[in-house]
Amino acid sequence: MDRLNAMALFVRIVEQRSFSRAANDLNMSGAMASTLLRQLESHLGAQLLRRTTRHVSPTADGELFYERCLALLADLEDAESLFCNERRRPSGKLKVDMPSSLGALAILPRLPDFQQRYPEIELVISSSDKTTDLLRDGVDCVIRGGDVVDEGLVVRPLAPLPQVTCASPDYLRRYGRPENLDDLARHRMVAYLSSVDGRAFPLEFTCEGTVTLKTLSVAISANGSAAYVALCAAGFGLAQPPRYHVAQQLAEGKLCEVLTDWPPPALPLSVAYSPHRRLSERVRVFVEWVSETFGTVNDE
Repeated sequence: MDRLNAMALFVRIVEQRSFSRAANDLNMSGAMASTLLRQLESHLGAQLLRRTTRHVSPTADGELFYERCLALLADLEDAESLFCNERRRPSGKLKVDMPSSLGALAILPRLPDFQQRYPEIELVISSSDKTTDLLRDGVDCVIRGGDVVDEGLVVRPLAPLPQVTCASPDYLRRYGRPENLDDLARHRMVAYLSSVDGRAFPLEFTCEGTVTLKTLSVAISANGSAAYVALCAAGFGLAQPPRYHVAQQLAEGKLCEVLTDWPPPALPLSVAYSPHRRLSERVRVFVEWVSETFGTVNDE
């Protein structure tokens, strides 16, 4: 029995709550995973997992062994990283989740640079605007806009994203161009809904360091950034997307920026990872790269 592989498998089963997903993550068959786990439990003389037809969970012994396995596997990776040089560079699979529009417009086009620097890292990208459970979903780190409220994560702030207040030319023809915040009384907004509690975020405006919130009449709502921008471009109301998302539409005149003297506050941006896993060399170099990349994105 390969005890290191067995421990790595056990950790993934606990995190995924599934034999099949854990086996898939480690590129082994379900039968092989079951055999390896039985061998590990036999070697330890303890039951590590409770298994039902629908659920897998660690026993009390399994919880203790899980924590020790995390530490041992992290120590091993740390030791191996000491010898990462031109001959041995960071390698292996790295799973990253990011907002769909941010990924498509700002990060994915730049990934060839990361791949060129670290060709032995296999990136697995998932894109969503919803909260991700890193352990359950097998994700190493996430990039998120807005405040990260999960206190169980280690959060590293990135450069914030400038935002704009904009509307379509057709909407402005129908409702007029707002010249100040008092003009907003006769305007509508596209509501962006929180993925956490479903509430609609108000529009935000800054003046001399003070943020003013405005909730306007709402004709339509969206809980994803692509739909949010598309509805604004279709003339449903004012919206406040990140500038990178609408830079092309603004340049082409498909959207118009308004109220430039009262800009929205910049959107906080962070990369987060679980404290249950030490910052692996793969995660470390990706975090450094994406920090460098966002310095470039915000300068454009």
